[in-house]
Amino acid sequence: MIQATLLVVLVVFTQYQVWELFALSVLLGIINAIDLPARHSLVYKMVDNKEDLPNAIALNSSMANLARLIGPAASGIVLEKLGAGVCFLSNALSFVAVIISLLLMRYPEFIIKPHSKKVFREFKEGWKYLRQTPSIGFVILLLACVSLLVLPFITLLPVYAKVIFVGNATTFGYLNSAIGLGAIGGAIFLASLKAGTNLKKILFVNLLIFGVALALFSYMTILPIALLFAVLAGFGMMSQTTVSNTIIQTGVSSEMRGRVISYFAMAFFGMQPLGGLLIGTVSQYIGAPLTILAEGIAAILIAVIFLPFFRKDILKEEDEIKLVELEDPTVEIDET
Repeated sequence: MIQATLLVVLVVFTQYQVWELFALSVLLGIINAIDLPARHSLVYKMVDNKEDLPNAIALNSSMANLARLIGPAASGIVLEKLGAGVCFLSNALSFVAVIISLLLMRYPEFIIKPHSKKVFREFKEGWKYLRQTPSIGFVILLLACVSLLVLPFITLLPVYAKVIFVGNATTFGYLNSAIGLGAIGGAIFLASLKAGTNLKKILFVNLLIFGVALALFSYMTILPIALLFAVLAGFGMMSQTTVSNTIIQTGVSSEMRGRVISYFAMAFFGMQPLGGLLIGTVSQYIGAPLTILAEGIAAILIAVIFLPFFRKDILKEEDEIKLVELEDPTVEIDET
């Protein structure tokens, strides 16, 4: 909230410089780096029945994407009518509701544990754990590749809103809201999955959907049709991110959860700004449509490259189902 308030003061009351915005962005990145592992670990602790964890994570993501659906559309109108200062002020005030919600929540009893290890040692232990647990390590590596090469397509949406669709901030809000609508659909789909569903198969399919949707969106000049492809892209984007999070949360050991989620945060949030810089630079030379087309192709190639990993785990799970059936024929297996 302090960071958001500083942004309001900077924009409304000073002749701000670009480096000052960069400095606040760095501060926000540091805040998120601390917030994300704590928040995701907290979700795990708050769910009593761990079989419900995938659904809880999907519903949690749906709330974030519902905000993404409503927020950009509203902010686009506010930005156009009232200016950036009012947008940033609304953002700062929204933290009051968040803080009140946190204070009203009832958490499991926290037991303080002795903490004698150094940060870099724990960081190294997390890295060693990922190397020894490829089922988790490969998911984080895939997410890092997608965050670097595919997810930064969002940085080019202002170009589409202003240049390709000859619109304004409201048009930009529509594009973001379409992506948010698709993300909501992805969240509802994931939340409705039955326990035991093969998440890696869903991750592979949704990554392909994401890539195809971006490729179709890239050279579309008719806004309503482009919004449909944006919805599809939002579905694939949200699904692969949430499924990755679910696989990590349900597969990692409890004592390593915070460290592994920290790597997840670096792969997801850390790679996107670097990817934004890369994608922005490339688009200066080849144009926004060809750049987004390349990002769609990159998503498909990443899915194909990681296909052996997906197939290995899918076949392993199928063998485990057959083994359970052989050991106890009376057990009903959900083969979805």
